[in-house]
Amino acid sequence: SPRDPAPRRGRVCYDHLAGELGVAVFDGLRASGAVRSAGSEVQLTARGRAVCGELGIDLAALEAQRRPLCRTCLDWSMRRHHLAGSLGAALLARCFALGWARREKASRVVSFTPAGERALRERLALPA
Repeated sequence: SPRDPAPRRGRVCYDHLAGELGVAVFDGLRASGAVRSAGSEVQLTARGRAVCGELGIDLAALEAQRRPLCRTCLDWSMRRHHLAGSLGAALLARCFALGWARREKASRVVSFTPAGERALRERLALPA
């Protein structure tokens, strides 16, 4: 439900992070200069490549796919964009692999641990 706070906070949208945290990730990446965006066009910058390397994301593997590396996806709960594409999917997968977050059983809800959310905010320079 749009009124349920858990999916509004964080959820899987296809295979990437959506909700308040998904929008915050995209905002943080733009504010820090890790990505540049103009409309639906999103480009990863040299700063973004460094951030991905620090997180252990294999950009060469992502760029070898036919799927776009970065694209926007409109968030239904926030009415703003979050990051999709192969990078958006890889970022969410990395959050799971690092133990920062987990997907709730039989749900699209993504719950971050307090330490995981702190790490996400620090590493991606997310707004408060």
